[in-house]
Amino acid sequence: MIPGQRNRREPIDYDRVLYRERNIVERSIGWLKQGHRMATRYEKTAASYPGFVLFAAARQWLRNHFANVHTP
Repeated sequence: MIPGQRNRREPIDYDRVLYRERNIVERSIGWLKQGHRMATRYEKTAASYPGFVLFAAARQWLRNHFANVHTP
């Protein structure tokens, strides 16, 4: 689903929508891995790991949401 290079003689067909969605998923995983706690997984139980992933995702959403809000 990755598009070929522009100078390719025979262009490869790809689904633009699926490629865009794949890019969003890869970027999300990338910023999760930026946190060292996510990369090294310091949680002791398997149940606490998904909770921390949700917490990190909520934190990132709040950061992005309030970055666009301007205070007077």
